[in-house]
Amino acid sequence: MPPVYEINELTKEEPWRMFRIMGEFVEGFDHLSQIQPAVTIYGSSRAKPGDRIYSLTEEIAQGFAQRGFSIITGGGPGVMEAANKVAREVGVPSVGLHIELPDQTPNPYATLPIHFHYFFVRKVMLVKYASAFILLPGGWGTLDETFETLTLIQTGKIRPFPVILVGSEYWQGLVKWMKETLVGNNFISANDLGLFSITDEPEQVLATFDAWYKRYGRVPGLGD
Repeated sequence: MPPVYEINELTKEEPWRMFRIMGEFVEGFDHLSQIQPAVTIYGSSRAKPGDRIYSLTEEIAQGFAQRGFSIITGGGPGVMEAANKVAREVGVPSVGLHIELPDQTPNPYATLPIHFHYFFVRKVMLVKYASAFILLPGGWGTLDETFETLTLIQTGKIRPFPVILVGSEYWQGLVKWMKETLVGNNFISANDLGLFSITDEPEQVLATFDAWYKRYGRVPGLGD
């Protein structure tokens, strides 16, 4: 049984933890409400310059940046670095929502870096002000963001927006499992597979984005 003083110390810390959580929300809302319209681009932190994924990210980010969209990323290296770098070069807001991790430093290309201690606060900010979520191949973090975003849309907790998965070779095995296991066992409906699209080329990403808003409504923050 732990000593009583340890429990008391933990109890004393909890109110201060709440203030820190509130502070991260306030800072995020304050900064990000000014950068619309925006798209969020997310993927592997291990991609290197010259890799296909890195180059593909640069092309996608350039397409959106040249249209005037701010670019939001997780603020780290790899895919996130590629997107932030292009946004900075084009001259649109380059937002990096960096999370404190022991083995990861923020990339140097974010013109609006925001640092987070709590993953759940950062997750809110990744989707709150985005007009689309573009997900490239990645690891646990990428899959986490993918499924959380799809769950929020499916359950009506956030407004629907385009969720675009880039790289059919990477995603096709997962989608096959979704169809056979999730839909096949009635854990989700077949219609839930329509919450996302899969594309391979930058121009297809932009075309998918345009088609979604042509069908469902005007892009927030852009003209008619």
